[in-house]
Amino acid sequence: MPKMKTKKAAAKRFKITATGKLKHGVAGKRHRLISHNGKYIRQNRGTSVAAKADTARVLKKFLPNGLN
Repeated sequence: MPKMKTKKAAAKRFKITATGKLKHGVAGKRHRLISHNGKYIRQNRGTSVAAKADTARVLKKFLPNGLN
């Protein structure tokens, strides 16, 4: 049986918190920000935690060995 490999694209985009949740950057912050209002830019600052269903899927399929 071959080894399960970590998807490196997912490993670069996600971080696992101490409680096992999945942190990720927020989309829509790179360019064309003049068309968004200040509230949108403020609320999407920093990182956010992924949904529980997405966390289970990503960790199982893309990051089977954690962030190696």
